[in-house]
Amino acid sequence: MLTIELINNNIPRLQLKDSASKALQLINDFKVTHLPVVEGGKFLGLISEDDLLDLKDTKMPIELMEEFFIQAAVHDNEHFLKAVDSSNQFDSTVVPVVNDENVLLGVITTNDLLKAIGNFAGANEIGGIIVLEMERNQFAISEISRIIESNDATILHLNITIHSETGMLTVTLHINKKEISTIVATFERYEFDVIHYFGNENFENDIHKNYRHLMNYLHI
Repeated sequence: MLTIELINNNIPRLQLKDSASKALQLINDFKVTHLPVVEGGKFLGLISEDDLLDLKDTKMPIELMEEFFIQAAVHDNEHFLKAVDSSNQFDSTVVPVVNDENVLLGVITTNDLLKAIGNFAGANEIGGIIVLEMERNQFAISEISRIIESNDATILHLNITIHSETGMLTVTLHINKKEISTIVATFERYEFDVIHYFGNENFENDIHKNYRHLMNYLHI
């Protein structure tokens, strides 16, 4: 999905002649942390609520704050994950989208990004989740796929994060089956380290089963 597909045109844009008080009011009304500033349709930067709140005179035009404008924008033909990165980097609830001429086309809000991430990760698909931890040299997507497919399942989404200190990989698998106990058991049989799993269990815990049998016996 490209950034152009997530544009929200309901968020206002500021002009250089607008006052700081107007900017603060709009930020409050639309419940955002930043607003884009334009001149002649060209994107000049984002202005933050924090910088506006630091002003002693909120009647001043925001053009006097140009040194504080944040140059944070993504192009309309970039993948939406670039907007996610920009939102995280600048801690902003809006990400401006511009074209090759630096014309502001609109913004992407964090709410829209959250929905896009959910769809991208297959959160709306029914299934189970398995989280593995491994060394980099242990990771082989062909082997992981083979284990999943050998249990008549399919990977809906795969995500990898790297631990900054240890270099270990955390591999999160979203699978199209909720009954994942046999898949977990297969991973463990092949000596994969399963650190978390979420789904319906297809077998009973031996302790609970034995406890129930004992209770039935005592009630005979």
